[in-house]
Amino acid sequence: MARTRPNDPAAPRLAALAALLADETRASFCLALLDGRAWTAGELARGAGVAPSTASEHLGKLIGGGLLTEERQGRHRYVRLADGRTAQLIEELAAHAAPGAEKPPRTLREASLQHALARGRTCYDHLAGRLGIRITDAMTERGLLRQDTGFALTEEGLAWFEDLGVRLDTASRRPLARGCLDWTERRPHLAGVSGAALCRHVLDAGWCERVGTGRAVRATPDGLRALSRHLGMEPASLGDG
Repeated sequence: MARTRPNDPAAPRLAALAALLADETRASFCLALLDGRAWTAGELARGAGVAPSTASEHLGKLIGGGLLTEERQGRHRYVRLADGRTAQLIEELAAHAAPGAEKPPRTLREASLQHALARGRTCYDHLAGRLGIRITDAMTERGLLRQDTGFALTEEGLAWFEDLGVRLDTASRRPLARGCLDWTERRPHLAGVSGAALCRHVLDAGWCERVGTGRAVRATPDGLRALSRHLGMEPASLGDG
């Protein structure tokens, strides 16, 4: 009788993770939380169009599975993605979803939201969409970032951040620079310590602003001028095309 090969011990854990994300409501919660902020169960329920009791059940599974963490403040329970690695997993799984599999927008509001997210958004704590990709490309073209052997800041790149007054935590266990596969552009954008620091800077300095209450962001007039000055980016490259 032939001996069966024992299962890899990681197989049950991988199957459990896949089961967590196999539900559309739970997947929508994880995608919403990619904005890096904490949300209440009620906010997520309204966004997904489900009852609060249903949302609580799904959130309990995501927390139990280690994808989300929760914080309580008074009567309110807030949830967020567990960490940056979880955010990277969600973004890259979305990028690997089959092109063209997305449902067409049913309303003008949905179409506008999809357009805004594709134009520019936050991916946990860094910039994504066309905005994130074009900033990443501009940094590469100016010799601030290398992508030929993985993502790495050059000496010029480190000096560029210093000139901007942006402090990079070089002692962090997190990579200084890494690529994160963009689910709309299907190319990597800048993540890691430097990606997070740059995202904070453009929002704090008013170079970018959030659109509504979600993940979408857009460059401001001041931001267009700053990106042109510091990265040689043409304002037209950050438009709606």
